[in-house]
Amino acid sequence: MTQLDLAKKGIVTKEMQEAAKLEEVSAEELREKIAWGEVVLPCNINHKGIIPIAVGKGLTTKVNANIGTSDAYPEKEKELEKARIAVEAGAHAVMDLSTGGDIDAVRRSIIEECPVMVGTVPLYQVLVENRGKKDVMVQITADDIFAGIEKHCKDGVDFITVHCGVTMEVIQELKERGRTLDIVSRGGSFITGWMLYHNKQNPLYEQFDRLLEIAGRYDATLSLGDGLRPGCIADATDSPQIKELIVLGGLVKRAREAGVQVMVEGPGHVPLNQIKTNMQLEKTICHNAPFYVLGPLVTDIAPGYDHITSAIGGAIAASAGADFLCYVTPAEHLGLPTAEDVKDGVIASRIAAHSADLVNGINAAWEWDLAMSQARKNLDWNKQISLAIDPKKAAEIRKNKNKEGQKYCTMCGDVCAYRIAGEYLNR
Repeated sequence: MTQLDLAKKGIVTKEMQEAAKLEEVSAEELREKIAWGEVVLPCNINHKGIIPIAVGKGLTTKVNANIGTSDAYPEKEKELEKARIAVEAGAHAVMDLSTGGDIDAVRRSIIEECPVMVGTVPLYQVLVENRGKKDVMVQITADDIFAGIEKHCKDGVDFITVHCGVTMEVIQELKERGRTLDIVSRGGSFITGWMLYHNKQNPLYEQFDRLLEIAGRYDATLSLGDGLRPGCIADATDSPQIKELIVLGGLVKRAREAGVQVMVEGPGHVPLNQIKTNMQLEKTICHNAPFYVLGPLVTDIAPGYDHITSAIGGAIAASAGADFLCYVTPAEHLGLPTAEDVKDGVIASRIAAHSADLVNGINAAWEWDLAMSQARKNLDWNKQISLAIDPKKAAEIRKNKNKEGQKYCTMCGDVCAYRIAGEYLNR
């Protein structure tokens, strides 16, 4: 049985107990939220050694890091190193989006080595493995797609992105309305191409029960992908995006009824003033399912700095209801991220997540900030560094900018506000 099945029966599992301890909530409270579908606990039965981490309502905001090979960079070891760096930087999940080299070996190695939940998009591998054939759209069948999904679930993937909401009706809406960037989702574009070529309904939608059976067998959480997410500010919150979201809302109910854990993916590129509306729409239409957002990026003009544009959007999104932030690195829109890009992306998203946790009243977040404030008042540099979200970087800056043992930093020196205030206020 899945974590959702067990939660519905009133059973608190070992995984629920461990996840509740990390969140500083009671295991019973967590069980109730899982039973309602407001929280997911992605723990594939075949992912050994995983640290159970819950995602959803009333919990700390989680961060995912995307990694994976490409044709240009197919080396497995480089992606394994990125996975290690992401986890060390505090990522709660890693998604393997490999499209080059030995994809099976990369995925299995990441699952074996990763203590956090691992996600994939099985459709990518199905597409890549058929790419060499004449006319990919003709060759790939629904059975190919479901076989790829089962292979990933059997290997131990904890959550899979599946683009079930791209239906013929949604595509028609896209055609009639028009868009600046049409479709930017790789999975969404493939499903759309397949459907239009064959003039058939999306098999992931049409055979959703088949998908539920596979996911339920391994307790793989479904992450319902937004194949028509806006890829630019001009396309944000348009009718194709909302029409797909309505489809996903119906699928959320079906998944829960089948005992399959489910979350929903969201945009994308969204201007600041539309972010809160997007969060409210998802929570309303998708029955308070955990919301997993890419960014969102709040402007289109910052390639090289999109970890910042996404962190701005992510902080607002998470404070308005998003539960899970997919990081964006400085390499977004430009190329495959390096290990350094991965770390920068994770840290930026973690700052956004923590900022939202403060707004959402998470006690641990407030305690962390208070401890840092007290360390600053006391000019306790070692404590400040240990509390920093990136202690290594903080230590390097402190060392490079100040002499060893220097009490006041080189910004203020003897005119340090803490020194003056302390001298006169604490007489």
